[in-house]
Amino acid sequence: MSELNLILLGPPGAGKGTQADRLRDDFGLPHISTGDMLRAQVAAQTELGTAAKRFMDAGDLVPDEVIVGMITERVADDDARDGFLLDGFPRNETQADVLAEALKGLGRHLGAALLIEVSDDDLVRRLAGRRVCVKNPGHIYHVDFDPPKHEGICDQDGSRLIQRDDDREETIRHRLEVYHQQTEPLIAYYDRVGLLRRFDGTRSPDEVHDHIRATIATIRLEEKL
Repeated sequence: MSELNLILLGPPGAGKGTQADRLRDDFGLPHISTGDMLRAQVAAQTELGTAAKRFMDAGDLVPDEVIVGMITERVADDDARDGFLLDGFPRNETQADVLAEALKGLGRHLGAALLIEVSDDDLVRRLAGRRVCVKNPGHIYHVDFDPPKHEGICDQDGSRLIQRDDDREETIRHRLEVYHQQTEPLIAYYDRVGLLRRFDGTRSPDEVHDHIRATIATIRLEEKL
């Protein structure tokens, strides 16, 4: 079976994390989050991690070549031999080109860029409606989709429910502006090279998952032809 190298794209709140967990279980793919990977490399004091830390400590962005170096090392690990799911990189066309060249040097290539689409208004409603328990943040509700029995009160322990700062509408709108600025050119990039696959993120997680699985099956069939 050919390797399955995928990029996961989509705005904050679209459900990328949920689908990444399911794809990891379905296909045994490591979920490579560049943020997590960066922190792990710094903590392990690797050569690349030390280089990245200098930029982070100075408040600068970590250069593309350092990030791609980490990804190149990571996808060479045994658990990524049959494929990987990359989340958080690339964020622009330049990074996409650098990544493609790095993978080419390994004799590998991307199979698809999976885009989970949700409108801004739907995302604001989805995220701004979340409420979390002050005592246990794992107790999560939604004012429209999963309200508590008593408004503002956690069903499980009676504690007060709050709206997190990053779930406020103005914060969400700003995050979406950044997403549109950084990622929409990348969506067009992968569309041009024939790798983009679109999924309706307003559907249930199960429906989105089924659609992604069917798409991957089609991709693998086409590779065999």
